[in-house]
Amino acid sequence: MPFRSRTVRAVAALSLTQLIGWGATFWLPAVTGPAMADELGMALPMVMAGPTVMLIVMAMASWPLSAVFERHGARSVMVLGSPLGAAGLLVMGLADGATAYFASWTILGLAGAGMLTTPAQIAVAEIAGEKARQALGALILAGGLTSTIVWPLTGLLQAQWGWRTTTLLYAVVMLLVCTPLHWTTLARRPRDKSAREAAAEPAPVDRPRFALLAMSFAANGFVTWGFALTIIILFEAAGLDHASALAAAAFIGIAQWMGRMVDVLGGRRWSGFVIALAASALFPLSFVVLLLTGTFVGAMAFATLYGVASGITAVTRATLPLQIFPAGAYARASAQLAVPLNLSFAAAPPVFAAIMTSAGPHAALWLAFAISIFAFCALLGLLLLQRRMIGASHQQAPLAADRAERA
Repeated sequence: MPFRSRTVRAVAALSLTQLIGWGATFWLPAVTGPAMADELGMALPMVMAGPTVMLIVMAMASWPLSAVFERHGARSVMVLGSPLGAAGLLVMGLADGATAYFASWTILGLAGAGMLTTPAQIAVAEIAGEKARQALGALILAGGLTSTIVWPLTGLLQAQWGWRTTTLLYAVVMLLVCTPLHWTTLARRPRDKSAREAAAEPAPVDRPRFALLAMSFAANGFVTWGFALTIIILFEAAGLDHASALAAAAFIGIAQWMGRMVDVLGGRRWSGFVIALAASALFPLSFVVLLLTGTFVGAMAFATLYGVASGITAVTRATLPLQIFPAGAYARASAQLAVPLNLSFAAAPPVFAAIMTSAGPHAALWLAFAISIFAFCALLGLLLLQRRMIGASHQQAPLAADRAERA
């Protein structure tokens, strides 16, 4: 990829630290949850609520951090976030009950707001400049491997040494690997530049466009994270046996990888809006396919459409704000967008599980269809508003030039 070597180093380092960060925190109970529940004397659903606590705390901390990112850059925040994450894992590894367990997830939520996804994307945008869209695509493409790599590794470590030692080992890795990489590879801000930026008027974030983008991303995020733990049940409700349902669900990961590749390969030729709208349209189409068929072929068609849409959306969440907001406002806009996103991610699994339990899988599918239509309409409204504002600015430019010439 034609990035400056400094950008390549940053993307490679952040790909590793994001894999460690997410794999050692949010994805950890997927493997260690049953052992944690037995030893801590907690019900498994209570143990699985830990990542939800983490996402809620991340959402609450993201908005206050937006000004810090804009003024001081991502490097200083991420360097502090890594040891804080290690501290959270230390508390978890030494926990003796529910209080300490949930305290650890609270700490991990604060750490995640300073080192996971949004800060990494801000750091890439700062260092990549005009190549930010391609660099962000590469970062998110690498992030798609997190569960594939970390789950088997966590399983091996737990089988060898138990969940406590595994958790403490991840704490050491986060401290001794992530912190130095954030310190050495991310962009430093010169003091004189930081002072000038602090004194300057911050670049504006247009609220109507921000609201439409947040609604679209949060709605699609609610659907994708809601289905993450229930998709096999949906396939079985559609008429598939367990083996076929498992195979179709596993294919979603491959389709998501393909979707992430779409922006990486076609980002230079296609507008971010075109790619985002296409992905948003694929979501309701995929739900229609699953509602109308109960065969394995239909489930695979759904998995392909849904997975590709999910993969593309994961990339456009990072890249589309570059096209909408001024470069100077990207850090603030991204951090503030993380609030509705993380809240939707946190709320989705319990909401979808409750709907499937009380009203059945088809009710969950119809809800997902309605929400995905809303997300598409919000994104379409954003595109129309964006074009109107660009057209208005083009019309005002000749008038301003004419006034200047007369003066």
